[in-house]
Amino acid sequence: MTNQPNQIERDNAFLLRTQQQFRRAADVITNAWCVFPEVVAIAVIGSVARPLWKEVPRFAQYRRRGIQLWHECKDLDLALWIADMSQLGELRRAKAVALRMEHEQQPDFGVADHQVDTFLFDPETDAYLGRLCHFNNCPKSRPECATPGCGATPFNCIIPGFRAHPDILNGVEATTLYSKTEGRCRLALDLPSPAGGVE
Repeated sequence: MTNQPNQIERDNAFLLRTQQQFRRAADVITNAWCVFPEVVAIAVIGSVARPLWKEVPRFAQYRRRGIQLWHECKDLDLALWIADMSQLGELRRAKAVALRMEHEQQPDFGVADHQVDTFLFDPETDAYLGRLCHFNNCPKSRPECATPGCGATPFNCIIPGFRAHPDILNGVEATTLYSKTEGRCRLALDLPSPAGGVE
């Protein structure tokens, strides 16, 4: 690897910026969803919700040498507590429109609809209900649409074999951005970042 220290700095800066892009997307989507009366709460979960940590990455040039970089955020995970599932299609559309509009207004913004996974939960029990589908039609006549139960409620995607981890909503990897009782709780962009911030 030529000019190794500079390349490490550039790659670390990219990984930090990627997390910030996902956090920005979380705020954009939350703003679009909080106007829906059936939305009870929205949280950002997973690695986007917490300060990044150093680890040996999947990239071969670093893995071979045991060089650590910031953790790579590959997508944005959101938790959505919803009282009525009949408007999932409208929520899917609102998410896609909000992300597209943000890109049109801010060309440096680059989070696409398919990079956001939305986990649906019952507001009374926290029971996992499924995921918000990415497709613009339900069903879409795709192999994944043949999963038993998928689309029984339109735009509720069932992932074969997936079971939500009991701690998915607990600890440092879950931060509420909106609740119906409190309104907008905080911005994802204000969540802590590693010391030194985003370059």
